[in-house]
Amino acid sequence: MNYPVWYLPEIGGSTLIALIAIVHVFVSHFAVGGGLYLVLAERKGVREQNPAVLAFTRGHSKFFLLVTMVFGGLTGVGIWFIISLVQPAGTSLLIHNFVFGWATEWVFFLVEIVALFIYFYTFDRMERRTHLIIGWIYFIAAWFSLFLINGIIDFMLTPGGWLETGNFWDGFFNPTFWPSLVFRTFVAVMMAGLYAYVTCAWQQNKDLKLAMTRFSGKWVLIALAGAVPSGFWYLSQLPLPARSLVNGASPTIGRALDWGLYAVIGILLISLIFTIIMPALHNRFIAFAVLACGLLFIGSFEWTREAARRPFVVNEVMYSNGIRKGEIDEINRQGFLASARWARMREFHEESLLETGQDLFKHQCHACHTVGGFNNDIIARTANFSYPALLSYLETIHQRRYFMPPFVGSPDEMRALATWIIAGLHGKPGEAAATPVATDGGEGPGARLFQNNCIFCHEAGLVKAKTAGWNVERVRSALDQLSALNPAMPDYAGSAAEKDRLAAYIVSLNAAGSTVPAMAEDPGETVFETHCAMCHSLVEGYNPLLPKVSGWSRDRIRTALDMLEKLQPAMPPLLASDKEKADLAAFLYEKAQGGQP
Repeated sequence: MNYPVWYLPEIGGSTLIALIAIVHVFVSHFAVGGGLYLVLAERKGVREQNPAVLAFTRGHSKFFLLVTMVFGGLTGVGIWFIISLVQPAGTSLLIHNFVFGWATEWVFFLVEIVALFIYFYTFDRMERRTHLIIGWIYFIAAWFSLFLINGIIDFMLTPGGWLETGNFWDGFFNPTFWPSLVFRTFVAVMMAGLYAYVTCAWQQNKDLKLAMTRFSGKWVLIALAGAVPSGFWYLSQLPLPARSLVNGASPTIGRALDWGLYAVIGILLISLIFTIIMPALHNRFIAFAVLACGLLFIGSFEWTREAARRPFVVNEVMYSNGIRKGEIDEINRQGFLASARWARMREFHEESLLETGQDLFKHQCHACHTVGGFNNDIIARTANFSYPALLSYLETIHQRRYFMPPFVGSPDEMRALATWIIAGLHGKPGEAAATPVATDGGEGPGARLFQNNCIFCHEAGLVKAKTAGWNVERVRSALDQLSALNPAMPDYAGSAAEKDRLAAYIVSLNAAGSTVPAMAEDPGETVFETHCAMCHSLVEGYNPLLPKVSGWSRDRIRTALDMLEKLQPAMPPLLASDKEKADLAAFLYEKAQGGQP
């Protein structure tokens, strides 16, 4: 909101962050655990008085230097570059709250650089005990870098007491600090063994290759045995919303965890078979295959950790689109466009709905959605929406899908966003097509109240059909209890006089001489558009629903609608009345049979 948006509609900035960050974390954990591996491998050579092991360690230190200091350094700079472009508000928050933590980490990183260069360039040229001390200095500095970054990174997921105090230490030693530190330490040791498989695979001395392959395999298996329980400890400390996402409420996290499980199985089997049981079979192909499993494991963990924060970039503080949670009420009062410093449109104008809507998409949705891309494509996600249904969804988007931020702004701005998505991206009838044709020419006070409060979810023709035969007292009573009639509807916040005028207008829709055509829309289809179309299509396209209920009876569909969250944790409960659920069940049943409801 306070920064310009780097707009990449087909790719999305979050995808670039993921690609760079996962690769960097894969290397940076090796930079920590690999330092300990070098020291203990060298000590093994000294104790055994084995020049071959020492030569192996020297060769591995060169590989270590090139991967961690050269490639790892480049990816580290890449992370700062990409997060500054994609998440400038979140980056600023972390820097300002933990500036001395970052400064201390950079001191330790400088110690790492100096110690590693001394260690490599003085191998076999320095007294062995002193040389080992240099190696220990490198490892200790690297581990303290992990210690410091761990506190800051986990603050983003579990800020803990910092939310109340704003204290540095409350944010740093947050609820997931210790389990994450233990887990990452074991992962770093495991990465050291995995990378060592590569050096082992290039050895020509068969005895040395067997010895160091077994040595490296033990590192991996012991570390893996520690990483699994500490990983569960880490998950147990997540706040409830994040834990729900990890436990199945988010389909993307579920898929990431599945791939992580496959990676763990791959690491376990390859290490057991090709490094412990039959190390003679270890070769270069095996080394890179298990290294790929390691990358997949890291990617799964990092994707899950990042996704578990949704819809926040800093949990309970700042949403993924850079809007602070505490600023929402004020922005809603004055409008988003007036608050966004880098929006093209600073004021709302009816004649600029499409341009305004695109601006709102860039600032509020682009952080997670692409336009025609492979990651959370907004076109595919909204393909089945009508204009009124999308407006209804936007009004309660955070309640229906916790992992999505709420829309922030005025009702007019919400109309603009819906218009750009429906009319601009899909070419469907947008806001203008949903405007009611009022009996008083659309200029009476009741018509204006309907336009400003009801058209977001209901076209006039649909309201006319639903209220046929109602008198003004019944309509007026309904306006006092909308959420009781339908939990998906927000209560009308107007005054008693406004409710009277709105009730009179709604009754006039069915009066003689009304020019508003009644909509003969199937009630089940209305429920589908309002509650289901964001995630499901009817036959083809994104996540088709009918093939899933093909062969189901109407009663089975109706029963399923009462337990959606049990059938699939990623689905929220259906906030509809019993009649609406029955209408939806009938609609889906008839559609699944190939007929018309």
